Amino acid sequence: MIDRHTSGVFIIAATPFDASGAVDFASIDRLVDFYAATGVTGLTILGMMGEANKLTVEERHAVIDRVLARTDLPVVVGVSDAGIANLADLGKYALDKGAAGLMIAPSAGPAREDRVESFFHAACRALGPEAPVVFQDFPQSTNVPVSPALIRRLSQDLDQIVMLKHEDCPGLNKISTLRAEEAEGGVKRLSILTGNGGLYLPQELARGADGAMTGFAFPEALVETVRLFRAGQPDAAEDLFDRYLPILRHEQQPGWGLAVRKYTLMRRGAIACADTRAPGPKLTATDIAELDRLIARTDAKTKGM
Repeated sequence: MIDRHTSGVFIIAATPFDASGAVDFASIDRLVDFYAATGVTGLTILGMMGEANKLTVEERHAVIDRVLARTDLPVVVGVSDAGIANLADLGKYALDKGAAGLMIAPSAGPAREDRVESFFHAACRALGPEAPVVFQDFPQSTNVPVSPALIRRLSQDLDQIVMLKHEDCPGLNKISTLRAEEAEGGVKRLSILTGNGGLYLPQELARGADGAMTGFAFPEALVETVRLFRAGQPDAAEDLFDRYLPILRHEQQPGWGLAVRKYTLMRRGAIACADTRAPGPKLTATDIAELDRLIARTDAKTKGM
């Protein structure tokens, strides 16, 4: 199970679909094997970039079953839902099947911290005290900004909240604030894994992050950046990271990057079809030619590394 000292790279897994829009379970197997081969610490499934909101309850169960049957790596399951009962049902199902933790984002609504606080207390109460929870702080998507003070208060009051998935932007000072409080003593440590495709990973590691929880289609770049940084080689980590930066930046285009990520995964042999489930972004012939060139340049720059 994840805890307050969990570190490394938990890759946010895409959900593969076939050309008809059905979940492609054979590609799930290939994708899980691909991720494992890159050296990731664990997987996170049914996240926002995993198109979880487009899946039925039955499909979510089936994805959980397939992934957990395929790997011994720890698997965090996204269970975000506006309804506490729905969230708790999926969370309990995932934990019963062997999930290592559950990821929850604040529900959509007025950006009031008392509302967010009540929501997480209710969610943790419904899940039970043994459920490790990842607080997903992604205001660019949820439209719910959350202060470091509230994150700390929730993590102090609710032992279950053991990890922050940090995706606020700009948000480096949020990491610094949380780590400074821990250095002063008297508060519980919080594992911090960062998102946003890994776009700011070297700086986030320098601020005290424990690793990444994101879905960049070159997971080995994240794994090696974290490894080198933790080995006391921050310049080498950043030099390596810089080689991947053009395609990482391209993948991070809001509202469109998922299509880029899935096409790259298809090109790398991890999935059979790059389609997102409707309604979702699609690449034009020009987009594909542009991306093919970026992939080729990335491969050339990183060959033999």
